[in-house]
This record gives sequence, structure tokens and C-alpha cells, in this order.
Amino acid sequence: MAAKTSKQDALDYHAKGRPGKIEVISTKDTKTQRDLALAYSPGVAEPCREIADNPEAVYKYTAKGNLVAVISNGTAVLGLGDIGPEASKPVMEGKGILFKIFADIDVFDIELNTKDIDAFVNAVKALEPTFGGINLEDIKAPDCFEIETRLKKEMSIPVMHDDQHGTAIISGAALINALELVEKKIDRIKLVVNGAGASAISCAKLYLALGVKREHIVMLDRNGVIRKDRPDLDETKAQFATSRNINTLEDAMTDADVFLGLSKGNVVTQDMVRSMAANPIVFALANPDPEISYELAVASREDVIVATGRSDYPNQVNNALGFPFIFRGALDVRAREINEAMKLAAVYALAELAKKPVPEMVNMAYNQKNISFGKDYIIPKLIDQRLITAVSPAVAKAAIESGVARKIITDWEAYDNELRSRLGLDENFTRVIVNKAKHNPKRVVFAEADNYKILKAAQIVKDEGIAKPILLGDVEKIKKFIDENAIDLEDVPILDPRDAAQSDKRNLFAQQLYEKRQRKGITIYEAKKLMNERNYYGAMMVLDGEADALISGLTKNYPSTIRPALQTIGKMPGVSKVAGMYIMLTKRGPLFFADCTVNENPDTQTLVDITVMTAKAVQQFNIQPRIAMLSYSNFGSAHGEEPEKVARAVAILKRDYPGMMVDGELQANIAMNQELMRDNFPFCTLMGGGVNTLIFPNLAAGNITYKLLQELGTAEAIGPVLLGLNKPVHILQLGSSIREIVNMVTIAVVDAQSKNGRS
Repeated sequence: MAAKTSKQDALDYHAKGRPGKIEVISTKDTKTQRDLALAYSPGVAEPCREIADNPEAVYKYTAKGNLVAVISNGTAVLGLGDIGPEASKPVMEGKGILFKIFADIDVFDIELNTKDIDAFVNAVKALEPTFGGINLEDIKAPDCFEIETRLKKEMSIPVMHDDQHGTAIISGAALINALELVEKKIDRIKLVVNGAGASAISCAKLYLALGVKREHIVMLDRNGVIRKDRPDLDETKAQFATSRNINTLEDAMTDADVFLGLSKGNVVTQDMVRSMAANPIVFALANPDPEISYELAVASREDVIVATGRSDYPNQVNNALGFPFIFRGALDVRAREINEAMKLAAVYALAELAKKPVPEMVNMAYNQKNISFGKDYIIPKLIDQRLITAVSPAVAKAAIESGVARKIITDWEAYDNELRSRLGLDENFTRVIVNKAKHNPKRVVFAEADNYKILKAAQIVKDEGIAKPILLGDVEKIKKFIDENAIDLEDVPILDPRDAAQSDKRNLFAQQLYEKRQRKGITIYEAKKLMNERNYYGAMMVLDGEADALISGLTKNYPSTIRPALQTIGKMPGVSKVAGMYIMLTKRGPLFFADCTVNENPDTQTLVDITVMTAKAVQQFNIQPRIAMLSYSNFGSAHGEEPEKVARAVAILKRDYPGMMVDGELQANIAMNQELMRDNFPFCTLMGGGVNTLIFPNLAAGNITYKLLQELGTAEAIGPVLLGLNKPVHILQLGSSIREIVNMVTIAVVDAQSKNGRS
């Protein structure tokens, strides 16, 4: 499902805290007077002298080599048209974020207040000393063609207008693979291009370079088929004018092999698709409404291959598959330009990547067991971490081979390792679990629905397609909250366990609870009374299959939330004690902490049980757990009850779970620092791959650690994830933010998917 956002949500997002979406931070220490003397006067004079003597040294001593300008004059912004440079700034900032999160490229967005081509070109040319590359964005046609052509000729750094070339590169890769699947040769296909803007023209030009014959192309603009006898054609369109007797889109589609749409929604009918040649390829890329909807296109005939620009259908043609990685490769060899060879290299790299086995992380994100090359997978998924190591080196090699690189890479393995180290692993983990949740959303009961944060989080997970909320609480009070805060929760069930309308269900749940707990001190009267409480009622809904997961704890203490779950749902078979795990999102990737919330001072066997449950939970995210058992001692360096119980637990784990990657007892700094580990304990099982899972010796250590990291801004916490219950129940921290609630719901949905699969 495509993300749904309200106007106010979007405005709040951009305005909250520091306005906008980007900031500048220092990459060097600036804490002492010496630091400042090196950063500015007098120390800064030394790199200035070096660069004056050797201008290429600017790449060594400044940020130029990793800095791209995203530049627009606001004349063709998204589908909004000519809205001006100031109004385009949020889009340019957003483009900068995509550069950063996908390829670790820094960006300054620049909005120019001019529609004059000469003035625009001169302004951008004057910026060349500052930037390593120029990404032109949202400039109207035909101005964008002249601007890019002139800048490429007059500048010696990479310049690319992504609106033109991005779609061309991604759809070109999709075209190569689709034609391979239907066993058609590219030089024989008949191509219809509906649209004649910057992107459509660039697609057609790239397809020519891939082998499509110019005489086999029919292009249409808003005035119809571009024919040689039309008097209104400019030079750009004239190069694609046809002399064939074709007058309408319907005519053009007859017996065509490929349709490329870059126009407007719902202009192609099922009959048009049926009139195409055998095994047709339909790229309906208008957004948000394709030229023909995915559903109608695939229903029109069984042999069709369909791609759209939407994320909620297979084969999304998304420019973000290209531009971050293309610029990354260009910057890393200090290319003078992005030429045709580099663009074609990106096309073939993307096409080839789609044919390789898909990583488990990608399968998990899309809730599929084995995504593989075929009609529903002709281009890679944006979440695939291999994109940077597939596309960027291909572009860099093409730059070197075509003679436009000023830096030559010789150790390509080292370059691949450098690219991998640039990825923001914390962000990728979040995207993976959100995608996984969205591909099979579950029913989540919110036990504290008479709260603004809960209601807002419920709206977000509903709009995003992450979960199907069920609200518990006073119906009138909740409706009033919804109305007063303009929260969109239409059609979301609202239940009050105390209502007369719920009496039959309440009595049924009470009887079930009584039967479970009658020998543990609960009478039928007490069971009925407990069913008036939302945590008990919600837990019984999950137990009876009327919901898939329960979220609670925002306004109540931990024991009062966990107790109902333990008494109703109970522990998984073979589990003696439940435990709490936090997922800490850090720049080095997710770290898993346990036990941070439940077991105050676990004995040896409980530590073993906690470790086994945590390992299974980590594997649920398709991550191989590498587990350090923590203490204040390193392999017997200190004596005491705590390190000795940890050492005993490690011995049991190594004996009973020989495949588990676990070691200890270890101090936290040794566990997290591979260099320290290698120098001092080279025999450690965890050498060589790092640690992603930490088991704390007691609750105090785990609780203090995660809260310190969270408050210092070193990591974002998701949790606590409750381990060992038979059904998904997850407890929020007191006072969790809306974002934290949404994250917790996402985890609950993934947990429910896993537990449903088990059952």
C-alpha cells in the first residue's frame, strides 16, 4: 500500500524541532582551543597553501569529493508545476536525504531565482569549485535539455538531470530483463511512448542506445501522435516523429511489443493492452495513477509483464535505484562528467543484479520466501543493500575505461568494502521491518486508546498499511479525542469491555480465564471483574484469535501490564520465564539487548534461557545472532558470583547449542571492539564478525545501559520486545513517543507473522 499522509502530518513533520530536513555537522573534533586553531586560523592556512599549489588537493583536504549540489529553479516540481524556487526547497532537501541514506553523499540544496537559461547556467558554473557533482532537478522542458547540455560541456564535474535520466536508466534495466523473459530481441520490438517530456525523451534516447530502432518508435504528446507532418514540433520532439499512418494511441498500441507511459493516469484501456503483440510489456509509470492500473493490466491478459512507479506493486521503477549509486561511483573516481558509457553501465548492473539470488533480508522485507527473477521481479528492490556495490563500481569502471576519471581505482575489493561501510544500517533495518509488516498487516489491539499518542500512532500504522488497529476504551471519550485532534480513524473498531454490548464476549472470556486460573486463586467472580480491565480483555482477544497482537503500557507500570498477559496467554511451550529485549538502532546496525526489563538477577539456567529466546528473536529478523555474554570480567580475569554464573551459562550454551555463535564472559568494550578483542583474546569465538547481541548479567546493567544510550542520542530504542509469550503482547515504555509506539507496533506485527507461521 502506498503511504498515506495528511496535510497536517506533512506540515508538522517539516516544521517540528529544527525546521526543514537537513543540517550541517562537523566531521572533525572541535572541543578544544587546539581543535579550533586547526579547524580555522591559523591551522587552516596549511591546506589552503597545499590546494593553491595543487588544485587536486581540494579532494584530500575538503568535502568537495563527497558533496553534490541539488539545484532547481522550481519550474516543474513533482506534479505541482511551476511553483517557484522557495516552494521547491522541501523537495530538494528530500532529494538530499535520499543521497545520504542510500549512498552516504552529502548535499547542499540550491534554489535559483531565475528562469533565464543563461543566468541559470552561469550561476551553476560559478559553483564548480565547491561541489564534486551537480544534480539538476525539477526544471521544465525544454529548458532542462539546453541547461544540462551546456553545463556538461562547460563544467568538469559530473552533471546529471535526474528527471531526464533516472527513469531512463531504471526502466532501461527493466526493459532488458523483460525482453529476456519474453525472448524478444530489442532491435525488433515496436515501442509506444506516451508522453514527450524530459523523462520520456531521455528514455527514448537511452532505448536507442540499448538497441531499439528509431523507426520502431511511436511517441505521443498531449496533442496526439508525433508525426512528421505536424507543424508544431520543436527540435527535441521532431527526432522521434513517425511517418507511419498512426493517428491515435489506440492505433499505436495495436501489435506493439512495449508500452512506456510517462504521461497521465487512466489513458490506456484493457482493450488496448489486448491489442498488443504476444507477451507484451507495459511500463505504466505515471504517478500516483498509472496510465492503466496494475490490476486492470494484469487482468487484461495472462502474458503481460507490468511495471509501474508505485511501491505497492511488483516492478517499481524508482529513480532512487539509480542516482545515489551513479553519483557515488562518479565521485569516487573524480569523474569529469556522467557520460553515456556510465549510464549504460548502471543499466546493465541493475539488470544483472535482478538475476542474482535475493538476500534473505529482502525476502523478509517483502514477506516472501524466495523472490526470484521473473515477470514480477525484473528490477531490484530499493531495499537491497547490494545496489551500492553493484551499481557504483560499474559506473566507476565505465568512467575509468571511457577516460573521464581523474582517479584510478585498482583494488576493487577494498572499494566494495568501503561502499558497504557507508550504508546506514540502522535505517535499513527499520525499512526492512516496516516493509515486512506492510506485506501482511495484522490486527493489533491498543489497550490504552483514550490517549492522543496511541490514537495518532494507530492512524499512522493504519495509513501506512502496517497494522489493522482495534481500539479499547470508553467509546465516546475516544471518539471525542479523534474529533478534537482531527485524527483519521474511520472504520477502525472501538470496543469498551464494560459496555453491555460486550457482555456475552466478556462472560466467555471470564469463563476461559477462570478455567485457566481456578487452581491459582482466581474465582469466577474475580475473573468477570478482571474482564472489565482492558489489558485482560485485550489479551483474551489475542488468545481467542480475535486479534493478532496487543500493545499496552504507555500509561501503566510494567508489572500491571505484563501480569494480565502471563495469566491469560501464558508462556510458550518449554519456556520457564519470559524476558525483555530492546532493539537499539545504531549507525553500526541494530544491536539486541536482553534482559533489560523482566528478570532482576537471573541465575545460570535463566541466563541460558534468555540467550536462547533472544537468539530466536534475532533470527526472526533474518539476522544471524553473534552473542556476547557480558560481565565485569574477561574470561576469568576477575572472580565473583556474577562472572562465574555467566561463564557457566556460556559453557552450557556451547554444549547444548553447538551452532550458536556465543562467547563470554566479556566486558562490554571488549565485546564491541574487534581490535581490542584481537589484541587481547584472539581465541574468542566472536572474532572476525563483530557482535550484534548483548546478554546482560542482571536487569540493572541492561536497563541502565539502554536508557543511557537512548538519552545520549547514541541509539534509538525499540522495545521492550517481550520474549517467551505464546502470543504477541508488547509493552511500551512509560511516556513513549508516537514514533516509538509505531516502531513497537511494527515489531508486534512481525512477531505475529512469525508466531502465526509457527502455529
